[in-house]
Amino acid sequence: MFPRHINSVQWHQSKDYARQACARIFRDGGSPAEAMVAFGLSPAEPTSDWSIAVDRIAQVLCAPAQRKAA
Repeated sequence: MFPRHINSVQWHQSKDYARQACARIFRDGGSPAEAMVAFGLSPAEPTSDWSIAVDRIAQVLCAPAQRKAA
């Protein structure tokens, strides 16, 4: 899956970083849901699919920074 509204270079770099982070969590015995929680996501349903976790984490990494009013 490649979202069209995101720069392709940014998407591929985010996807690679998400894969690397998920691999570390997997090696430590973690689950995809734990990986999503580590990036501030709350999984709606418990997921056992790493590819979904990687995609959602990459989307979070590509999201514009939230600015707070002073």
